[in-house]
Amino acid sequence: MQERRPDRKLFSRRFRLIRSRQRSPMSSQSEKLVCNNVWKIFGENPKSVLARHNHAPSAGQLAQEGYIGAVRDVSLSVKEGEIFIIMGLSGCGKSTLVRCMSRLIEPSAGEILFNGQDLLKTGEKELIDIRRHKMGMVFQHFALLPHLNVMGNVAFPLEIQGVNRQTREARAAEVIELVGLVGRENYYPRELSGGQQQRVGIARSLAVEPEIWFLDEPFSALDPLIRREMQDEFLRLQSVLHKTIVFITHDFDEAIRLADRIAIMNGGEIIQTGTPEELVLNPATEYVSEFTRGIPRAKVLSASAIMVPVSGDAVSGQVAMATKIDDLAADMVSANAPRAVINNDGAVVGEITRDAVLAVLVEKEGQP
Repeated sequence: MQERRPDRKLFSRRFRLIRSRQRSPMSSQSEKLVCNNVWKIFGENPKSVLARHNHAPSAGQLAQEGYIGAVRDVSLSVKEGEIFIIMGLSGCGKSTLVRCMSRLIEPSAGEILFNGQDLLKTGEKELIDIRRHKMGMVFQHFALLPHLNVMGNVAFPLEIQGVNRQTREARAAEVIELVGLVGRENYYPRELSGGQQQRVGIARSLAVEPEIWFLDEPFSALDPLIRREMQDEFLRLQSVLHKTIVFITHDFDEAIRLADRIAIMNGGEIIQTGTPEELVLNPATEYVSEFTRGIPRAKVLSASAIMVPVSGDAVSGQVAMATKIDDLAADMVSANAPRAVINNDGAVVGEITRDAVLAVLVEKEGQP
């Protein structure tokens, strides 16, 4: 039986439409997860070293006393329904941070608010219940149970919850269909490809219908073609489910394709947080510039970035202000009139011209 795979071209067109026209403005969304001054220090007595340095030790001070500052004074907020990506090079602290968010790793200090509740003050029993019912997690290593088939692996979290077999297998069947693995319910992990195994991991994490979804480099072990297909699948799932997602990656191409906002980490600290467009146009440091260097601006810049005030001249159509230049370039290059740029309410807020689009397409690397 053939695996049902998404048509990549069809999904790409559909995703561009969804992401440019249906996403809610970030300002109108409530905060789902908030980190305030979070620290994770590895060493004999983290609290004492924090106290000695007024809760603001430098990396050098920590190292001098034999401590490792894996996460250093991190503050951020994740809004409901957004894809929030944390990225940086290996060893920057991103995986440690995402584990602190669910207290799989115990933070040394700070505050982590989930739905307004401080998880660092939550008892163990309640915390386990929150993880089981409100959090989904997918990691780079699929961690499927080899003695269980696809149905058993996907239904396993519900079995742990004590859900009866008929109910849990019915729910598992729903998410198996959602990730395109109908017909492989009785396959064992060893009988699946890497991409199929990752789909099982995704389905398993969705079986509990989580409120927030943590994904730590879920596609990095896959071949490039399968990785691209899984990114398409991920965006398709998000267009249906509208989950709050914290996604870890070291790949800026992947980040700009998936993210609503990106936080860049280095040395355990958050260096800058913003939309892909904000990071490219206004990098806060040279370190941030390194991540954006070589990225085609047309993939990142939206119509709103290059629009000009309405001229009153005839226009040849409309584009959503969030539409990427790369997605509208083919039509605009042959256009003989500007196009109106509209906001989420359908109101005209400006216009873009053929020359402005061409200027982005031919822009040299490193130019602002």
